[in-house]
This record gives sequence, structure tokens and C-alpha cells, in this order.
Amino acid sequence: MINHGLVQSTIKPKETEIDEYSVWVNEDVREITVADENGSHTEYEYNQTQYGKDEYILILSENNKNLENMLTDTQLALCDVYEMMEG
Repeated sequence: MINHGLVQSTIKPKETEIDEYSVWVNEDVREITVADENGSHTEYEYNQTQYGKDEYILILSENNKNLENMLTDTQLALCDVYEMMEG
């Protein structure tokens, strides 16, 4: 992972961009107005992190496992609630 920090662009970035080697994650995108000698124009400022593809796949896999565990916990809690309501 490489954190590129706060970057600016004249083109609004996608939240996630994928190239041949990397996955680029752009977060907290803000539209800003930049003044110059010709007046002003709109740019975008955002935090950018670059991941290797394998690294990003592992992160997604871990997040999916966490979501599955949370879903299972929720389902078990709902079963408990239903049992309490019935009896």
C-alpha cells in the first residue's frame, strides 16, 4: 500500500480505479475552486491510496469474512428475539 496523501486533479476521480498492476482508491473527494490569472476553475481534491492487486483482493476477502460473521451474529440474535417473543 502506498498512501499518496492529498492529491488534486482537474478531472473528477472514480472511487476505485484499476490498472494493470494496481488498485487506486480515491476517498473524501471534494470539489474546490482554484483562482489563477485567467479567473477561476474547478478542481478536485482527495486522498489517494494505491494497492497492489493481490493486496487489495486480500483486503476485500477479509472484509467479506467480517461481513459474513456480522450477518451470522445478527441472524442468531434475531432467532433469540423470536424465541423470546414466542415463549
